[in-house]
Amino acid sequence: MQAGGRCLALSGGTAPDRGASRAAAEGRAHSRQSPISQATHTAMTPDQIQTRGTLTPQKPLDSLTWLRVGGPADWLFQPADEDDLRDFLEALDPEVPVFPMGVGSNLIVRDGGIRAVVIRLGRGFNGIEISDHITAGAAALDAHVARKAADAGRDLTFLRTIPGSIGGAVRMNAGCYGTYVADHLIEIVAIDRQGQRHIIPASDLKLAYRQSQLPDGMVVTEARFNAPAGDPAALHARMEDQLARRDATQPTKERSAGSTFRNPAGFSSTGRADDSHELKAWKVIDEAGLRGARMGGAQMSPKHPNFLINADGATATELEALGEEVRKRVLQARGISLQWEIMRVGEATPGADVPALELGAVSKE
Repeated sequence: MQAGGRCLALSGGTAPDRGASRAAAEGRAHSRQSPISQATHTAMTPDQIQTRGTLTPQKPLDSLTWLRVGGPADWLFQPADEDDLRDFLEALDPEVPVFPMGVGSNLIVRDGGIRAVVIRLGRGFNGIEISDHITAGAAALDAHVARKAADAGRDLTFLRTIPGSIGGAVRMNAGCYGTYVADHLIEIVAIDRQGQRHIIPASDLKLAYRQSQLPDGMVVTEARFNAPAGDPAALHARMEDQLARRDATQPTKERSAGSTFRNPAGFSSTGRADDSHELKAWKVIDEAGLRGARMGGAQMSPKHPNFLINADGATATELEALGEEVRKRVLQARGISLQWEIMRVGEATPGADVPALELGAVSKE
């Protein structure tokens, strides 16, 4: 029997000063020395801003996404730390779009690229602090947070099989085996488009199945979780079982972005023996005869038909076109409108060729 959708994730992370966090929560300004005086502030283009991180013009994004597709970003900014990020956003012309990007695990960047500053958090944002709660930088990998928590006898095991980083997990309310970020999240730290720092309680994010109400352009830098106590050996054993189940049912060795479409049922698979597979995305795709369907180098995985894979040098155009063809045919066959779980961003290449759909008998592993 086919397992349900993958356990998900998008955006980038650090563990800023705790005292400053509380001050911000009470509405007081988080003081720092900004290179731009409020009195003399003028909007700047990215190349005019002095940064301590890395700013790269016309950066191809294909190497930064799991599907290995994507044209160039106008600019890629990798801030050194939270203050570097805040100063940059404060100085940046407000007319310049900003797109926070995590590790690219749940993302199609179109072949024409992104007309924006793409912000990708790195080492300055991947700290993990463990006490009665777990505080993780937004760039910390979900699996790493789960392992470190288990080492300390704290249970965030549901994160172990979720690809991506904590920032994206928060933004998309990632979940696996019936547990979601919403079940554990206490609060986040995020930087808005003007460079202002906010502490946002989980309740304000209105977390739901694969979505949140985090405003566009706001960059998550840190998240704090409740993590129940548990025996480290038992927690690690549970994660090993989760990994074995995932590897048996999902194309983990292929280039994919995880689950392509949200389950029409409105919740992820529980992994339990009594889990119903009715209204699961993989099920309706399979019933529409689209397991293994291809367009050029893009394919719906023969192993798990809700995984869109780059099987042979696919373009973003081919991947998105195949996904849209699947949506059309499932709607015709079942009257169900599948909703994308993968985020698609950027500009398409005008006049790009779209290959014909290829159907064929495929084996179910």
